[in-house]
Amino acid sequence: MSGAAGCQGGGGGGERGPRWRRPWRLLALGLLSASSVLAAAPGAGAMSKEEKRRLGNQVLEMFDHAYSNYMEHAYPADELMPLTCRGRVRGQEPSRGDVDDALGKFSLTLIDTLDTLVVLNKTKEFEEAVKKVIKDVNLDNDIVVSVFETNIRVLGGLLGGHSVAIMLKEKGEHMQWYNGELLHMAKELGYKLLPAFNTTSGLPYPRVNLKFGVRHPEARTGTETDTCTACAGTLILEFAALSRFTGTSIFEEYARKALDFIWEKRQRSSNLVGVTINIHTGDWVRKDSGVGAGIDSYYEYLLKAYVLLGDDSFLERFNTHYDAIMRYISQPPLLLDVHIHKPMLNARTWMDSLLAFFPGLQVLKGDIRPAIETHEMLYQVIKKHNFLPEAFTTDFRVHWAQHPLRPEFAESTYFLYKATGDPYYLEVGKTLIENLNKYARVPCGFAAMKDVRTGSHEDRMDSFFLAEMFKYLYLLFADKEDMIFDIEDYIFTTEAHLLPLWLSTTNQTISKKNTTTEYTELDDSNFDWTCPNTQILFPNDPMFAQSIREPLKNVVDKSCPRGISRAEESLGSGPKPPLRARDFMASNPEHLEILKKMGVSLIHLKDGRVQLVQHAVQAASSLDAEDGLRFMQEMIELSSQQQKEQQLPPRAVQIVSHPFFGRVVLTAGPAQFGMDLSKHKSGTRGFVVTIKPYNGCSEITNPEAVKEKIALMQRGQCMFAEKARNIQKAGAIGGIVIDDNEGSSSDTAPLFQMAGDGKNTDDITIPMLFLFNKEGNIILDAIREYEAVEVLLSDKAKDRATIFKDLEMENMDQKLSENDSHKQNSEEASSASQDVVAVSEEPEGESSDVTDPDSLSPAHADSDSVSISDQDSYTPGTDEASTPEPACMQGDNQPQEQKTETESNSKVNWDNKVQPMESILADWNEDIEAFEMMEKDEL
Repeated sequence: MSGAAGCQGGGGGGERGPRWRRPWRLLALGLLSASSVLAAAPGAGAMSKEEKRRLGNQVLEMFDHAYSNYMEHAYPADELMPLTCRGRVRGQEPSRGDVDDALGKFSLTLIDTLDTLVVLNKTKEFEEAVKKVIKDVNLDNDIVVSVFETNIRVLGGLLGGHSVAIMLKEKGEHMQWYNGELLHMAKELGYKLLPAFNTTSGLPYPRVNLKFGVRHPEARTGTETDTCTACAGTLILEFAALSRFTGTSIFEEYARKALDFIWEKRQRSSNLVGVTINIHTGDWVRKDSGVGAGIDSYYEYLLKAYVLLGDDSFLERFNTHYDAIMRYISQPPLLLDVHIHKPMLNARTWMDSLLAFFPGLQVLKGDIRPAIETHEMLYQVIKKHNFLPEAFTTDFRVHWAQHPLRPEFAESTYFLYKATGDPYYLEVGKTLIENLNKYARVPCGFAAMKDVRTGSHEDRMDSFFLAEMFKYLYLLFADKEDMIFDIEDYIFTTEAHLLPLWLSTTNQTISKKNTTTEYTELDDSNFDWTCPNTQILFPNDPMFAQSIREPLKNVVDKSCPRGISRAEESLGSGPKPPLRARDFMASNPEHLEILKKMGVSLIHLKDGRVQLVQHAVQAASSLDAEDGLRFMQEMIELSSQQQKEQQLPPRAVQIVSHPFFGRVVLTAGPAQFGMDLSKHKSGTRGFVVTIKPYNGCSEITNPEAVKEKIALMQRGQCMFAEKARNIQKAGAIGGIVIDDNEGSSSDTAPLFQMAGDGKNTDDITIPMLFLFNKEGNIILDAIREYEAVEVLLSDKAKDRATIFKDLEMENMDQKLSENDSHKQNSEEASSASQDVVAVSEEPEGESSDVTDPDSLSPAHADSDSVSISDQDSYTPGTDEASTPEPACMQGDNQPQEQKTETESNSKVNWDNKVQPMESILADWNEDIEAFEMMEKDEL
């Protein structure tokens, strides 16, 4: 989801009523001026112009790195796979489910990036890209795509490209040859999407075949019954713009009909909408409601449709929904899903990352305080995990660990800076830039995070990363003179594509009948906050935003926001909140009485466990029966989650040698035996070598090559523990088992845990990790190309600075050891030689710290037995020093970071050595300069 360039007013015009015209015009005049005034306020700690320029240039360099690698290694494929440096072509890679519905063999990333090139002042590259799209892109492919994704990314990308192309042509310097070719392609695509709207409700099917439509025998789609609210409600900007550009009204008519139907089907008592809806009957399939995934851009497009089209009904609908959101969903700083029929009851105890767009939308609405609060909460989560996890709980623990480089938080950061002028948000943007370069940058682009806790990567770089992230980051640091056009003349779509505001008065073929009041009586007080002049939001108080953020500074580390508190807020009036599964205690008589009222009976089993059974007919009322059903569902989910928490979290394999230098991080499955990497902060580091025999099921025949190395072996033919014992006997300091199933990947399969063999595994002291076939081949390919490949086995990836520091320490220790050896050789050559041999025989990575076998899950009797667990549900490891995930306890002090073994050992070495410091430091400085030069060359 993306924001708008501002509530740039005046864009409506036409038949817009005078009651609505003034607020939007005021914001247009006030938004940028408020920024400039506040940014220069005394004591505001404004970022210097030079620093802003430096960061803007850094964003340009990052974009060039991502874009050039896509063009070199992936084009004309839809997306870049940055770990394997190739294009993602649908059908040639393992299916990722619904995620692949965005891919249509139409060079998705290039189309999605067109107007970004112009925003970043890359007009020459834009002209070349437009010519490639016109020449190479085919929209008549026999492929089933998502209507929603194709609309916002491809149709929006073509319209955004057309918008800036005609702007450049009017300026007379570029695109003089352009004759609306992108618009012609957009119209062709629009007609290909129209068959999806062939339903009685007017809601579109979620998918369409670009060649055969929906109901054609060869379409392979058209059987779906449900769609998400955002999927059906995020069409009006692109479809209306296509109608206004071309004069063909059918597109806008279809999009309006879908919006009208959703509005009519909203839950009337709460004014909320559900997540998914039946496209034929209009019944809500999922009745939970929030502002995140599945609904988010529906709200966004209601507000922006008013801005672009000037239709009062869209604003009235948005304000009605917004009032319900703030009444039920907003629990500052949290935004929690609720049930549309019982909006006082939370539907979840976690939030998804897509809600990060909402503070930006609140800025456009003019409701700044809650925008600042929620944004600050999200920033605290980012500071803890480096990125925003796909989902996190109300006590800020990771729920889903992935992060596909989403831009929503950067978007809200941009809008809050534009509204407040607070330089704090420039520092937030700087943090985002640093984290992207530090943790996501790889030689062939930027890789999504597979797990924010371990720092492992996923072989994907979605098109929205180029379409949105760099656009918002550049605009955050750009001054008006840095732009070649006025961004305030455009509105952003949800994919951050630019549509000109003058469309509001062009080809108005749609009758703007206000149907909103047919459904509800509106309270005019809802509209008092609609886009006020930002100059009066912060009168003479440049510290306003800071005063709101301050109480939330430690909310993630020290606070435990409660999932439900509305009953307490009602000053004792009304019914008590229903019993939640997480609060239930079988020994509490009051809880047992509540269970009985809900029709839930409790049975004590012989083994000491308790079984719950619900009989709805025994409930005191239908409402109590509904509460009982919800309680049972929560209890099942809680039980499942507790079982998953017994699983070990994923580990990381990080390639640290040239030319990777820690940029490539692979998700690895842990073993229930051997060294526990979560208890060894420094991990195990060494060069990798392929063992013989490759399956590792018998005595290793190349022990001289394996000694003090990390052994690579293939899965199969014997137990994992047997492999570990064989390589440990050969002198290996660690092992990596590579899956033998061709094409298997952590992108599409649940993570493996390697179980023991049913025997005592205390004798295995080296770390063992499991890689799927695709990730394992990345290491094998690196060996073929570079021969000497060094990796780090750890519970979480290290940043590059730490890796270089460790390298420097190792080189320093090596030189100290050589000097010491040289001195001893002059005194006792033969004796010293024997001593050195004895020392070298001791494997560096061994440890006497062994996992307690009693805590492991039972081993299976079959060969290569594993425990499979959902990667999204892993609970955090015990690495308190890096990203602590403690149980939420009010007022707990966070443990301080402990020094790594490398640091403490190096201090001992310094104290014990007597070599001249000058010579040691000179050698060390040479090494540091060499590493800095390598890093500079690599960047």
